[in-house]
Amino acid sequence: MVHETLTSLDPASVLTRARTFFAERVPGRAAFPEKEGPTWLTLRGQGGEEIALAARPDGRVTRVRASTLLFDQGVERFLATLPRPAEEAA
Repeated sequence: MVHETLTSLDPASVLTRARTFFAERVPGRAAFPEKEGPTWLTLRGQGGEEIALAARPDGRVTRVRASTLLFDQGVERFLATLPRPAEEAA
């Protein structure tokens, strides 16, 4: 499943948080970095299952997209921890 959100964090901060979150905060289903670039990260976990995460600038915000087959609940929890962009005054 593919999950998306917007955050006020920069892409590097999103990826740093993802590394920590999936190593420490997903009991019994930890996932660890396998490959990475400046705006993307793949993590490998239980049974070889993968989380693919991309964070790219989109104007004043960062667009975060994650894809996984087994770690949907953990990905949703991670995305919920990211600060949302501030609402702009109309």
